[in-house]
Amino acid sequence: MKILYLLFAVFLLLFQATSGSADPLFPDTVECRSQGKFCRAGPCPTTFAATATCHGGMMNCCSK
Repeated sequence: MKILYLLFAVFLLLFQATSGSADPLFPDTVECRSQGKFCRAGPCPTTFAATATCHGGMMNCCSK
């Protein structure tokens, strides 16, 4: 029984080390974030402007 607990613990540790996001990276999202901007669903905050899109055109890329 102890070996089962040990295997279960190792199994959990392996899955914690994997990437947390399974979403594909869209080219426009990578470009937006590489320039220090951020993606947002809906309008950008008042001091920011939408300069491009993210997630294949579904979100705004906001920058100052």
